[in-house]
Amino acid sequence: MTTSTDPENGPESGLDEVLAEIRACRACLGQLPHTPRPVVMVTPETRLLICGQAPGRRVHESGLPFTDPSGVRLRDWMGVDETTFYGDARLGVAAQAFCFPGTDPKGGDYPPPRRCAELWRPRLLAELPKVELTLLVGGYAQVWALGDRAKANMTETVRAWRDYAPGILPLPHPSWRNTAWLKKNPWFEAEVLPYLRQRTAEILA
Repeated sequence: MTTSTDPENGPESGLDEVLAEIRACRACLGQLPHTPRPVVMVTPETRLLICGQAPGRRVHESGLPFTDPSGVRLRDWMGVDETTFYGDARLGVAAQAFCFPGTDPKGGDYPPPRRCAELWRPRLLAELPKVELTLLVGGYAQVWALGDRAKANMTETVRAWRDYAPGILPLPHPSWRNTAWLKKNPWFEAEVLPYLRQRTAEILA
């Protein structure tokens, strides 16, 4: 394999190589109703990694993670503004699947295909040694990352957040479809969000 050299940064890093391959990936070409467009945002300095499920349609169009109402809510949960979210190298986003899986005619998006995570996540995570906290956003991301440690459902996994601290914090998806869930589970705002904001502030301090 040829290694490119940057006069300021030296040889191309393993992370650069993995990201280049991810962004060029077309493994699902023909299986999606659109051309694959992998979306990922990490750097060698990433310390807080947001692992969602898969990009939505708006993210597919913008090419940036969480450029939708879910992102507005997530940034509020974390206590960061848009400039910090996209501009601070210590914050990274790498969903379980990097491409928009398409819209289910019954409503919502299709589940993230496991194939994407199997292809890329082990290699990508191995190149992010500085990550101190991973946010597992949504049930699919939690099941993939936690395996047998996940509880019976997303609600119970999030309720057991202390079992996974300090390296992992499971969260519900910030989709506005979950507004009813948030109202039904006030403990999330009372217990989990203060911890999330504190950890985020510490990492960005």
